[in-house]
Amino acid sequence: MRTALLSDVDALAELINDAFQVEKVFFDRDRVNAEKVREFMRTGQFLLAEDSGGLAGCVYVEVRGDRGYVGLLSVEPLRQGTGLGRKLMDAAEDYFRAAGCRGLDLRVISPRTPLPPFYSRLGYVETGTAPFSAELQCKVPGHYIIMSKEFV
Repeated sequence: MRTALLSDVDALAELINDAFQVEKVFFDRDRVNAEKVREFMRTGQFLLAEDSGGLAGCVYVEVRGDRGYVGLLSVEPLRQGTGLGRKLMDAAEDYFRAAGCRGLDLRVISPRTPLPPFYSRLGYVETGTAPFSAELQCKVPGHYIIMSKEFV
């Protein structure tokens, strides 16, 4: 695990878009581009998982006051189902604990029905919903599901 550098931007955009290919049935565009990754890097960081095959996964972390925000959990498709997503979430939680956060929040899109149970198994609970942003044109009805975890 390491923190992403600006030199990782293109590889990060490719990884995230590959991992989020499943969302192409809901949205007509890539999840991110290089400029969007740079924008994220201005407000937070990406934690990267690498192995001998290269970039295997990432997660976006951003401290927001006394809470953390996690987004874009991405695992290279051939490595999905190996436990790497859980390891990246553990690294994100460690990051926020070290930053003094009392908990963290994330959001998933409602059409991705396997995601809430995945995060529930990691100790997250649903705390609300929010409408999609106006810029996000979804092909099916949906909304964000907000999930949170408190540190004890």
